[in-house]
Amino acid sequence: MYSGSSDGEGSGGHEAAAAPKKIPSASSMPWVRNLRRYVGSGTGLGSEALMELETKRILLEIFKERQQKNAQAGLIPSFYKKKPEEGSISHRVQRLAKYRFLKKQSELLLNADDLDAMWVCLRENCVIDDATGAEKMNYEDFCHIASLCTEQIGQKCRRFFSPSNFMKFEKDESGRIAILPFYLYVMRTVSLTQARIDMSELDEDSDGFLQPHEMEAYIRGLIPNLAQLRDMPAAFVQMYCRIAVRKFFFFCDPHRRGKADIKKVLLSNCLQELMELHQESEEEVTDTEQAENWFSITSAQRICDMFLALDKDKNGTLSKQELKEYADGTLTEIFIERVFDEHVRRSKTGGGNAREMDFESFLDFVLALENKDTPEGLTYLFRCLDLQGRGYLTTADVHSLFRDVHQKWIEGGNYELCIEDVRDEIWDMVKPVDPLRVTLADLLGCKQGGTVASMLIDVRGFWAHDNRENLLQEEEEPEEE
Repeated sequence: MYSGSSDGEGSGGHEAAAAPKKIPSASSMPWVRNLRRYVGSGTGLGSEALMELETKRILLEIFKERQQKNAQAGLIPSFYKKKPEEGSISHRVQRLAKYRFLKKQSELLLNADDLDAMWVCLRENCVIDDATGAEKMNYEDFCHIASLCTEQIGQKCRRFFSPSNFMKFEKDESGRIAILPFYLYVMRTVSLTQARIDMSELDEDSDGFLQPHEMEAYIRGLIPNLAQLRDMPAAFVQMYCRIAVRKFFFFCDPHRRGKADIKKVLLSNCLQELMELHQESEEEVTDTEQAENWFSITSAQRICDMFLALDKDKNGTLSKQELKEYADGTLTEIFIERVFDEHVRRSKTGGGNAREMDFESFLDFVLALENKDTPEGLTYLFRCLDLQGRGYLTTADVHSLFRDVHQKWIEGGNYELCIEDVRDEIWDMVKPVDPLRVTLADLLGCKQGGTVASMLIDVRGFWAHDNRENLLQEEEEPEEE
């Protein structure tokens, strides 16, 4: 009963499938147009769908607005970000986050007891080199000591016992390293990290730079911990901090922006020189070493006495005439003039041409003359030597500069000089890239820039160069005796 009807329906279905179906276009179906118009208007959509459409529209408008602003501003990106205002919530959150971070970093540092325990472990588990008597350890000893220190001190010492740290040190033929350099490396790392934390705490705006008053606060906090500064009179502390801070900024702030990079301060020789005052016994430090160390009390008092002796009118600043008496008057007048032109700001009070050198400028002046061989000191002096401000010296500039030296040389009862011979000698010493001009890069590259500068600004410096062989012989004779 069902077979006949099913066959008939099946054959009809095959015929329909064989014939191609024609799908009408969307434009010919009114219900499609109406549905599209209905959906596009948003009518009938739920609240979530409407919110999503509105969000897309707002974001698209913001995107177009930013594109338009970028097109108007060009390709210069934004480089200024306004700092949070004092007392605002963002400022408080920033300070709290910095405080917690620095506190956590301090807890990870080794203290004095931890360092003593590490030194005991190193000495008890090392071997003595038969040839030199030095205490050494191989990598197996290194790993064993690491385990012992971790048990006694904790995980915070583990980072010092990495394979890469072991490879940093010089090894003998047996692959062993000396324990003393390794221990000194640990101590220096801990000391620098602690200094970084202390400086970051004083960095009020958290920009990685210290301003002069922040650096003064850091040095003032160090004074009780430095053996040679511990007994400093309280009345002298403020003046000492000004003198000490000036050297940091002279070497770590070459562009005179009024702030020193913390990283540069940590890596500078200034901090190492300051930390040398940790030595307890005064017998370990000679008078000469104390005078050469800028941060010693002896040096600070010497500079103060020098400034007070030059300040004849006791007004707290130095005039050109007063500064000419520096170093017993051996500096040339043209150099003093150039110092005031390049490194002394015009006084806000007084006459139109009145210029007086304040104490900070005097400290820069002394630092430049006492560090002529450094890039910072030579840069300071080169600006004075560059009479025309062109960035280089010509033979005419050298002739003009040395003319005053020659005059003082003759007044001192010395033999007659030929300025052209001295000029040629300077060119032979510097060997400039351009034979017609001497640049700052030439003076830095020849490694004799400090000597050349002394010859052009100081008659005593020229005398030392002219008698260098005799002076060298006098230094060697006491050593032979």
